[in-house]
Amino acid sequence: MMVNRLRDSLWVVFLASLMVGAAASQSQSPAPADNKNVEELGLQVQNQNQVQDQSKDQSGDQNQSPPQPGQPPSQPKNGASPAGDSVGATQEPAKPQPTTPGTTSAEPIPPETTISPKQAKELFRSVDEILQFASEDTGLPIKHKVKRRLTKRDEVQTYLEKSMKDDKDAKRLERSSEVLKKFGLLPRNFDLPKFLVAMLREQVAGYYDVKTKTVNLLNWLDVEQQKPVLAHELTHALQDQSFGIEKWMKADDPDDKNDAPSPNDIATDEESSARQAVIEGQAMVVLLDYSLAPTGKTLLEAPQLVDALKQGMLVGTADSPAFRDAPIFLKEELTFPYRFGLDFSAALLQLGGKELAFAGAFKDPPNTTREIMEPQTYLTHEKLTPLRVIDMDKDFKGYDAFDIGAIGEFDVDVLVEQYAGRAEATSMYPAWRGGYYFAGKPKANKTAPIGLLYISRWATQAKAAEFAAVYAKSLAERYQKRQGLAADGKVDPDAPPADSWRTLRERHAWLTDEGVVVIDVRGEEVLISESLDEETTKRAEADFWPPPKASDKTVHGEP
Repeated sequence: MMVNRLRDSLWVVFLASLMVGAAASQSQSPAPADNKNVEELGLQVQNQNQVQDQSKDQSGDQNQSPPQPGQPPSQPKNGASPAGDSVGATQEPAKPQPTTPGTTSAEPIPPETTISPKQAKELFRSVDEILQFASEDTGLPIKHKVKRRLTKRDEVQTYLEKSMKDDKDAKRLERSSEVLKKFGLLPRNFDLPKFLVAMLREQVAGYYDVKTKTVNLLNWLDVEQQKPVLAHELTHALQDQSFGIEKWMKADDPDDKNDAPSPNDIATDEESSARQAVIEGQAMVVLLDYSLAPTGKTLLEAPQLVDALKQGMLVGTADSPAFRDAPIFLKEELTFPYRFGLDFSAALLQLGGKELAFAGAFKDPPNTTREIMEPQTYLTHEKLTPLRVIDMDKDFKGYDAFDIGAIGEFDVDVLVEQYAGRAEATSMYPAWRGGYYFAGKPKANKTAPIGLLYISRWATQAKAAEFAAVYAKSLAERYQKRQGLAADGKVDPDAPPADSWRTLRERHAWLTDEGVVVIDVRGEEVLISESLDEETTKRAEADFWPPPKASDKTVHGEP
């Protein structure tokens, strides 16, 4: 959907606060072999009671003989933690936030510590050792050495901000933010660019830059804490050497150089999200295998650890306020490639070994988030009937296209969870069979609310009716005014409240603060119009559906 473009525009993808949830879950689960607990494997967030400054930049390219085949890497020390990503960045340990201007701290904040030149040399040497481990774990060859660079905190923030100031990416980010607000997935006053910079700055603990082919190490984190991060990031380097990550991510986007909204975005949105899950899921496999290596186990032999980590990804900490306080949608969407990508890669690894799970997934990539969330649909080569795409130029002739994109199975999962709860979302998302949206601004009134059309298909008529009812329920949370309209377009004082339906069939309309909302359900398909004029809505309905037959009519749902 929209947020996969956030990942594209940043090229720094967030690996969430996994560790707190993992540590808590692990305390109630059987310990891994050799009595190693999660903390000893370097998978716990540790309070680091320091706020950090910058020191002199140090860089280099030290060589070290790789370990013999089968030799596990040296065990990370307690407190090491994986983090986020530039194709991948990885998260740093928790840290207190500086006080805001005008406030005082209870204790003086000590200056930030930075690693010494000797420690930097050790870190640089470890790159080759860990690269060898990642190559053996994935079966991806080492084609050349990986450049490495020690970077400072301010340089990381500059990198993030520059990524979002690119003209094309800034426009995509603006469009994504406005449409998410229209769907009610972000608060109306939410500053998305500001949030992303703050969140990534507090979380990032290393990243691989696909443009410079360089792994960036951080001068303010302990050497041992960065080694699991390196396992993750160096997997990206191997992926890049074999398949060219940047080119691979954009292989099916004919309009990549065109920042204008296009119907082509419907296909590329889902493909981009699915491919990103492949990239990050594989890197998560290696991170966990590296951390488990001292125990002689792999992630396939430690399912309780994997489950704990996935749960922990959605839990913020007191020391990661930006992520902890983020809207549900952003937490889910930004961690999607890590959580579901890990499951997808593990499923392929279990059934087909390294070749299928790593190189195989690059050679024959999944195309939808459905394939990532339900790996059996990928393995059985499920083919869904394409959803009819209307003629947007003709149907929306009174609107300037603002954004166009897919709403995939994962987007539906999050949308339903927000308005109906986790259980309802888990029941509903497997019934997704396609979806896309058009957002436009009226040519005659640039200050008018964004108009939105959302079309979806479901596995059964019953699931379509259930989803329509959930969407109607969302109106109660998104609009202060929501008056039911009769067939003649006039307010119906006896209409049931929008959030009272258990199932919704046929055509219903409500008058809201931002114009009319129409939900039209026909069979397995649902068409939703928000803030569009009546003529445009009817034109889109007529384009999407042929004239209805009498035998196709269904009855209203039950309020």
